[in-house]
Amino acid sequence: MHIRAYRRSDLQTLYAIDQACFPPGVSYSKSEISRFIARRGSRTWVAEAADEIVGFLIAGRESKDAGHIVTIDVVQDWRRKGVGRALMDAAEAWAVELGLRALYLETAEDNLTAQRFYEARNYSKFEKVERYYADGAAAWVMVKTMGGE
Repeated sequence: MHIRAYRRSDLQTLYAIDQACFPPGVSYSKSEISRFIARRGSRTWVAEAADEIVGFLIAGRESKDAGHIVTIDVVQDWRRKGVGRALMDAAEAWAVELGLRALYLETAEDNLTAQRFYEARNYSKFEKVERYYADGAAAWVMVKTMGGE
């Protein structure tokens, strides 16, 4: 498995992975994914194994000091095999390279597995946002201070 930069030809596969990873109301439309990828200051990393995309992460610079992880998606059969860790490593290295002081993300209030994964990477729950997702579910905003590990 290796991490590489996004290619325009990846869009359909990334969309299909996002649809498989998240329920309606949480998953993104293809046009939303495309807009996140195309935003100024955005970066997208793709995890590939045996010429197959097994995960991806989209992040963007939100201000001079902060970056936002928009989504991290890992194909079901590749979870707990280091894909998420490698994608997060790439995004966090990018944040450090840019001199960002913080990186943040949102995760569903009931997604305890994801919360434990982020907490193990030194992300802390910052704020609960009620009705964050289109399906009405709440989310935790989790933040990591960069360079303070």
